[in-house]
Formats: sequence, C-alpha cells, structure tokens
Amino acid sequence: MFDAPREPFAPPSVPPRRPARRIIAGLGALLCLAVAAVAGVKFVGELTRSPTGVERDRAALREVAQRWQTWPAGKIFPDTLPYTLDVGGAEKARRVGIDPGGSTCDAAVEPKVAATLRGSGCRAALRATYLDQLQGLAITVGVVAFPDDRSAAQAKSRLPKTPGLRALALPGSVVSRFGDSARQNSVARQSGPYVVLAVIGYADGRPAAKTKQKQTDLYTIAPQLAEAVLTPLAARAAVDCSQEVWSC
Repeated sequence: MFDAPREPFAPPSVPPRRPARRIIAGLGALLCLAVAAVAGVKFVGELTRSPTGVERDRAALREVAQRWQTWPAGKIFPDTLPYTLDVGGAEKARRVGIDPGGSTCDAAVEPKVAATLRGSGCRAALRATYLDQLQGLAITVGVVAFPDDRSAAQAKSRLPKTPGLRALALPGSVVSRFGDSARQNSVARQSGPYVVLAVIGYADGRPAAKTKQKQTDLYTIAPQLAEAVLTPLAARAAVDCSQEVWSC
C-alpha cells in the first residue's frame, strides 16, 4: 500500500499588522493633539497673563529712550521755562525758536565734542534758544539722545569743562547775533538716556572776551533751564500695558 500524498507544509499564519499600526498611529495623533493643546493653553496664558515687573521696566525704559522721536518739539522745549534769580525771585525764559536744521549730532556741537558723543552712541541732538525775562540774555538748550542710561553717563563723563554746544542764532529774531563767540557760560546735565547742554550769553552778541564784568545771571540761569528740560524728558512714566502706546 502506498500512503496518501501529504499536503505540503504550510507555515503558521501571521496575524495582520494593520490593526497594530492603526493603534500606534492613533496614539501618535492623540499625543500630537495633547501637545498642541498644552501649547495652546500656554499661548493663551501668555496673551492673558499680567506683564512681569521686568517687562514693565523694559517698557518704561524703551518709552523714555524714544521720547526724542515721539514727543513734539514743543513738548521737549516748552514755550517757557522757569528759573529763579538770587535777586528778583522767580522768572520765566521765553522760547524764541527751535532749530529747523535737523537733529544731527555733528551740527549741534563743536567737532571735538561731536566725536565724543558719537563714540558713546549719540542718536540725535536737538536745540532751541530762549530769552530771559528781561530779554538781555540768550540761552541755547541742547538735548542729546543716547541708546540708554549707561551710554549717556559715559558721554557726560567724557565731556570737556566747556561742553561745546553751539549757540543757535535764529535769523530775523532778537537772538540773531547770538553766535558761538558770544557764549559766556556752559553747563551739562545727564539723566536717563539724555544729556542736556546749555550755553548762555548776551543776546546782542557781544563776545565773551570783551565782557569784563559778568553778571551772576550768566551762571544761575543756564543750569536751571537745562534741568527744566531734562527732568520731564527723563522721568519714567507709569506703565499701563492695556494701552496701545505701551509695548509690554
């Protein structure tokens, strides 16, 4: 007898892998959704949370440093500035005009001083000329803007004893003769990212060399006007991040 032919050996069947792959893919998708959800929650939290103290400080510093650009010229240099004399009491200096020639650092100061200012990152230099209440003295006030407090302080420390601000003589005005040769006294003040310079002399343009006896007003008015311009310009405002003007 012959044995019946055996069927060929068949290996055990392997279960299909598609369901497992689908499960893994599903888990991956769920994981991605979870990550996206967490990220979304964090993003919404960033949008809705209150700004930190550091962010408020940065916003305040940035706003102050941009005032030379964002403030109108008439706000930087008000129509009048107060000062007090040793004899005579409180008076006001009246603004004659603001420099129409631009705001370059080189044009506002002497060349040697311009190099010092540029070395510390000078951004701009704005000038205006005032007349004292008796209309005999002319005072040019200059605002020099820097990127930050440190740069401004560095520039101030490197200035010579005579800061070198150029007198702003406005043609057709009562200070048209107030040129550089008429400068009798000069001062420099610094606060925040600004250095404010001021020079004073007689409005009729008489040269300093020909003035034998100088009145004390030449030494008291210029520092006060410099401070009167600098104080509001460098003052830090309260930050309100809900307003569009602030970038917190």
